[in-house]
Amino acid sequence: MSTVPSIAASAGSKPNGRRMIAVASGKGGVGKTWFAITLSHALAKEGRKTLLFDGDLGLANVDIQLGLMPKHDLGAVIAGKLPLNQAPIPFEDGGFDIIAGRSGSGNLANLTMNRLNTLGEDLLLLSSIYDHVVLDLGAGVERTVRNLTTHVDTVLVVTTDEPTALTDAYAFIKLTHMERPEQDIRVVINMANSTREGERTYNTILKACQGFLKFSPPLAGVIRRDVKVRETIRSQTSILVRFPNTEAAVDVGAIVDGLLK
Repeated sequence: MSTVPSIAASAGSKPNGRRMIAVASGKGGVGKTWFAITLSHALAKEGRKTLLFDGDLGLANVDIQLGLMPKHDLGAVIAGKLPLNQAPIPFEDGGFDIIAGRSGSGNLANLTMNRLNTLGEDLLLLSSIYDHVVLDLGAGVERTVRNLTTHVDTVLVVTTDEPTALTDAYAFIKLTHMERPEQDIRVVINMANSTREGERTYNTILKACQGFLKFSPPLAGVIRRDVKVRETIRSQTSILVRFPNTEAAVDVGAIVDGLLK
């Protein structure tokens, strides 16, 4: 078994008090949005003022997973009807704020690079009033997805043990690392049957990165498969509201501990 690279060695120099975290995946269906929600909630439980930004342009669903009906969403910002700093809405049960996306809006998915860059810069300015901003990116490796990671401190790439998920996660890591070799990229293995099995899955992607990229993204953590996850998604709430001590919730808490070190 390969040695897991040190997270401390890959951490950025910016203080933990104001860290922007992008949650990415090469493909859909790996639990990325659920993880972004739970990560934001766990950060808030640590006393950190946190904003969750739904950056899945065109297929946004953070508000759906949490059963929210936001008055404002990213569509209004893009249309010029609302400044970004007026878009956050509180998720009272979780103690963090959300900027909701607009599901099914092709206009958001087809934003120009200039508009995306402006959106990223506005988000960077807004981050100054938060301890953490979590960006839930769209699935895939397209430039429009990767562009939103320009200003982030850490990219958490979520994958499972499925071959297609691993292949696409590797593709995202490869392209991001080639564009910004200094970027702090870490791997999250989701829906693992056990911690050890998750570590084996991580080693599969680690060996590919070491062999072809000469780069060793550290393991941010393994999240075990947990039936309570589906229950909370169906009930449209955060797992930390209903089942704060279940395995998946505990595993996300351990990932937060690693991020805050």
